[in-house]
Amino acid sequence: MRIEKLKTEHRLKIRLVHFPLHPDTPAEGRSLADLFAGRNLDLEALHAQMKARMDAEGLPYGERARTYNSRLAQELGKWADTQPGGEAIHDAIFRAYFAEGRDISQPAVLLDVARQVGLPIDAAREVLDKRTFKDAIDADWKLSREYGVTGVPTFVAGRYGVVGAQPYDELVQLVQKAATEGDGR
Repeated sequence: MRIEKLKTEHRLKIRLVHFPLHPDTPAEGRSLADLFAGRNLDLEALHAQMKARMDAEGLPYGERARTYNSRLAQELGKWADTQPGGEAIHDAIFRAYFAEGRDISQPAVLLDVARQVGLPIDAAREVLDKRTFKDAIDADWKLSREYGVTGVPTFVAGRYGVVGAQPYDELVQLVQKAATEGDGR
């Protein structure tokens, strides 16, 4: 994957900062048609475009009709980053949501994903039940606003950033620009 390659080739430390994409999504989720209503968008064309991008990156991507609130998934992911091997949960949540169309707002789904990547289920359940990483996600959301993030993914190095799924060469240029001006790493 591009990020792993970038991390290895440029000795970078990658830090995930979560972003409140559609934080007002209700518990039952929202249809994509409702989410994009009034924007004169062709959802089939958007799906085809995203599928082509994901295929080019070797990432799984399915057809989904709903979006779900990702707040609990972000909290679980933040906790997982503190666990040995926990970073694997990010790809697993991506796959569950974007490839399988699963409702990642549901604790049962998140616990299943945690189990799949080998995280301790009792500890994961406690994180979700007690919301022990709520403040950490609040801090991430605040930081993402300070960075000026408006969409995902957004890549930031130093004072510079790019939005969207970028080609590897664009990410290298971002890192080099930040490093040249002493803002990188």
